This record gives sequence, C-alpha cells and structure tokens, in this order.
Amino acid sequence: MKGDLAATPPGVTRHAPHVRQAADLRWIMNRMTLALVPCLLIGLWNTGLQANLAMQALGAEKIPGWRGALLEALGIGGDSASPWDSLWLGLLYFLPVYAVAAVTVRLWETVFARLRRRELMPGGMVTALIYALILPPAAPLWQVALGISFAVVIGKEIFGGTGKNFVNPAALGLAFLSLSYPNEMAGDPIWTGIAGYGGTLAFNSAAAAGMDAVVRSGVTWTDSFLGFVQGAPGETSALACLLGASVLIVAGIASWRIMAGVVIGGVASALLFNTLGGALGGEAAPIFTVPWYWHVTLGSFAFGAVFLATDPASAAATDPGRWVYGLLIGFMIVLIRVANPTHPDGVIVAILLGNIFAPLIDHAVMRVNIAKRARRCV
Repeated sequence: MKGDLAATPPGVTRHAPHVRQAADLRWIMNRMTLALVPCLLIGLWNTGLQANLAMQALGAEKIPGWRGALLEALGIGGDSASPWDSLWLGLLYFLPVYAVAAVTVRLWETVFARLRRRELMPGGMVTALIYALILPPAAPLWQVALGISFAVVIGKEIFGGTGKNFVNPAALGLAFLSLSYPNEMAGDPIWTGIAGYGGTLAFNSAAAAGMDAVVRSGVTWTDSFLGFVQGAPGETSALACLLGASVLIVAGIASWRIMAGVVIGGVASALLFNTLGGALGGEAAPIFTVPWYWHVTLGSFAFGAVFLATDPASAAATDPGRWVYGLLIGFMIVLIRVANPTHPDGVIVAILLGNIFAPLIDHAVMRVNIAKRARRCV
C-alpha cells in the first residue's frame, strides 16, 4: 500500500518542462480586452457620429427618449462636428447593450458552475464585449439577452464551458438573432438602429447598384478603412481591427495564419467574381463589381478575421489547417455576399461554417502527416 501511494503516475512528464509561456486564461482574456479597445473607442465615437448626422438630416433638435434627456441634463449637445458629443451619445447606445449581455452571460455561467460544482471560468465578459460590438447599437435589450443566452447555453455551456465550444459563441448569438429577427439585425440603416452587421449604407449601396452608388453616396474607401461609416460599433474600422490584430499576434493569442488566410481567400474570391462580372457584362449583379480592397473594409470582414475566426477553441489547431480554414472563410464571405442577398455581409455565416469544418480540416492534415511518416519508414 505504501509503495502504491509513493508511486509516480505514469502520465507525469519527467524531463524538459512543456510549459511554453507563463499565460493562463485570465491573462489571455486581459490581452483580448486590450486588443478590443481600439474597436471600442472608434466604435463609440462613430456610433454617436452617425446618429447625430442622421438626426441633423431629419431636422430633429435632439435624440428622443432617455438618451436625449440625459445628454441635455449633462449639457452635452448633438453636434456631429464635436467628437465629445458623438462619444457620449455612442456610449449611451453601447452601455445598455453591453450591460445586458454581461449580466446575462454571468447569470448563465453561474448557473452552470453551480450545477457542475466548479468555480467560474474567465472569458464570459470578453464574449459579452465582442457580442455587444457586433450588434446594432439600438437593438432591443430583450433580444440582446435572448441572443447571448442562446450563444452561451447552446454554443458553449452544454459542451463543457470555456474552451470546449465548437463554434464562436458571439457569432452564434448574432446569427440566431439575424435569423429570428432579420428586420432589427440587418434592416435599413435608420438612426434608431444605425444598421446591423449586414445593413451598412455603403454595403447596401454596393449590393444594389455597384460601386458607382457608393461613390455617389459620399462614402470613400478611406472612410470605410478608418471607420466613418454606418454599422455595428466594432465592425466599422479596419484600422482599429489591425491595431487589435497586432496586440493578439504579439501576445501569441491569435494565429496570424488564420487572419492572413481570411484576407487572401477574400481577395482571391473578389478577384474571381470581378473577372466573372466583366465576362458577363450587364447580366452580372452589381455586387460582382465590388473590388477586393472594398470587400476587406466593408461590413464586418476585418473584425471577423481578427476577433471571430481566430477563436482558439473553434478554429483549426494545426498550422496547415489554419491556412486552409482561413482561406475557406475568406472565400465563403465573398461568395455569400455575391450569391446570397439574404445575408449581405456574409461574415458571420462564413465563420460558423468554418468552425464546423475546422475539426475535419485538422483531421485531414493529421492523416496527411501520418501518411508521410509511414512512407518515410518504408
């Protein structure tokens, strides 16, 4: 008996520690939050800017409802030329959405933690933040709670919790709402919704009448790159997403191969459809003519490539598999944009499909590696 108690379990490694970096889940989530800060700040300002511009176009003196009353009490105006005014208004749109998402996530995580008799895992607040950044700023709060409940329970907790989800929870929550309540999530960009992930003014114009319509609307490529266009808070600025990508790559949290694969796949797909559009002439839909450099800045392409497709739990894990996974998502984004008007942005659907195929991609990569080793041993 004494010998059994003193015995070393056979599964314990005896040499060469395998710890690769001093990082735990909390450290990773802190870096993720830091990477999201540029998207959050630009998104808050741009949300307020677009609302103020829309209100000025309507000839309204102030934002109706409690937001307008609170801003008036604080002595804050609705001048679109004032970054301060726009930032405050954007904050009043974003905070309720994030607060409801965060409380709902914590509620469900607490329920499952008690059922499993374990402590709460970090990561829920980051999921809530990403989810809030890809939702319309004025989404009904009961829908916000419903979508994140579906995402956390069905997309994560029933499979074991953080790190065991096979799809990205934030993307799943938005997809659920988009299918259930399409008018609120991807409807026309009126000021009360300021567009959903697939309802940005520039993208709708391009899909309906090609790039000439985008140019006539006054939107430039620089606007779409910097984030001065209508859309959900986190998705409008490709520049902010690039800053976030640099944080994730330097910290070793997200795979640059996946990000690069999404971009390369999207560019290749856009060039293919540009060629087909030129060959078909007037028979092709206007969306065929959108250049690749517009595709990567419109909608949530950049945000999806950086923060959604790279989720370690739901993405491919092998290096070759990450390339294939990223290329597949990038190709499907443009394919869905061109071929399926029901999902004009295409990013969320493409990422969820990529998540589903990720295990199969990794399995194929491992089978190829095994076959190569077997041939070398012959």
